[in-house]
Amino acid sequence: MSIIIGLTGGIGSGKTFVANLLKELNVPVYIADSKAKEIMNKPEVVNAVQQIFEQNVITDKGFLDRAKIRTIVFNNNKLLTALNNVIHPLVKFDFETWLKENESYQIICKETALLFENELENDFHYVILVTAPEDVRIKRVVERDGVSENDVKKIMAKQLSDEKKAKKSHYVINNINKELVKKEIIAIIRDIKSKNNLF
Repeated sequence: MSIIIGLTGGIGSGKTFVANLLKELNVPVYIADSKAKEIMNKPEVVNAVQQIFEQNVITDKGFLDRAKIRTIVFNNNKLLTALNNVIHPLVKFDFETWLKENESYQIICKETALLFENELENDFHYVILVTAPEDVRIKRVVERDGVSENDVKKIMAKQLSDEKKAKKSHYVINNINKELVKKEIIAIIRDIKSKNNLF
């Protein structure tokens, strides 16, 4: 059985960069957010999600309007829970299928932004938290997504603080210097292999 790593971090922390480094080290990475987007494009899922909302959330092309959905559920926990109840089981099943396809690997990784918020920490043997100073994270997201600082701060306010996440994580990476992060990831994988006699 593979060792399963959970990779998490708040918005703008640089999880994708770390995920790509893991791939370079022959660790397959399941990107939960990307997979959820793919799943949400399936016609049966589009219909199931539409039934949750009173107003239309389907675009002219027949896909879910994710920006509109985000706005609606942002301050409506009841609708957010209903949405999660449709999507999360499908992502969980998809991950389990992916896990079987990659069972020949010693170590595999699942990258999920809301790992602690959704109380998934017990699903993993180890959790790696990616952090960065708040101002750096805000700048990254503003440049990447073309949103306002205020929008980013609102999303951050909904996420658990890095301090709380760090207490529950096995490894914490401060993602500022890319070269240092590379060295840290190599050291972490070496440590996990050592602890589990995988050499």
